[in-house]
Amino acid sequence: MRRRDGSCGTRNAVAGVCDAAASCDDGGKAAIMPADAEGEKDSRYEAAQKLISFGELTPKNVEQLRKLNLAVFPVKYSDKFYTDLSSNPVQLYTHLAYFTDIMVGAICCRVESQDGAAFKVYIMTIGVLAPYRRLGIGKQLLQKVLEACSLQPDCVEIYLHVQVGNDSAVDFYKGFGFEVGSIVKDYYTRLDVNDAHIISKRPPFLSTS
Repeated sequence: MRRRDGSCGTRNAVAGVCDAAASCDDGGKAAIMPADAEGEKDSRYEAAQKLISFGELTPKNVEQLRKLNLAVFPVKYSDKFYTDLSSNPVQLYTHLAYFTDIMVGAICCRVESQDGAAFKVYIMTIGVLAPYRRLGIGKQLLQKVLEACSLQPDCVEIYLHVQVGNDSAVDFYKGFGFEVGSIVKDYYTRLDVNDAHIISKRPPFLSTS
C-alpha cells in the first residue's frame, strides 16, 4: 500500500471485506478478556488514535484509493467510478483514513438529486483494511459523512444497501440511528445471498443525546 505521498508503506496490507454491506469495526465480535487484558487493549486503542488522520480525495491520491479498494473488496470498480469521484467538485461525502500516513480506509458516497434543491446521499463503499479494524476508523468515517449531511439543510436522507443476513452490519448502522427498510430482491449478482436491505437515516443526522 502506498503512503499519502505516493511512496510504498512498509507494512503489508491484509485483504478483508468491509463495504457498505459490512461492519468496518467488527462490531459485536470482541472477545471476552480478563480485566487486565481489557485495560491493555484500551491503552493500545487510545495510543492508536493519535496515529489516525483523515483527508479528502484528489486526483493525486485516487490511485491509492483504487489499490485500497482492490485489497478490501471482492469486486473491481470501473475507471469511471474513480474518475467521477476524483473529478467531483464537492468532496464533502468522500473521506480517506490514514494510519501513520498509510491509507487504510475510505468512505465513498454520491449525491442523488431530488425535487428542487433536495438531495440524498448514497453510501457506495466504506472499507477498512483488516489489520486496522477495531480502531474505530469505520465509525469515524461514517461520522464525518453524517456531520457533512447535518450541515446541508437540503439533504433529506442518507442511505445504503446491506446484504440480508449481515446482522453485524445492520447493528453497526443502527448504532448511528439508521433504520432498516424494505428488501430489494436480487440486488447482488455474485454473492451467496443476493437480497439486500435498504438502510437509511433522515434528519437529524447527528445524535442529540
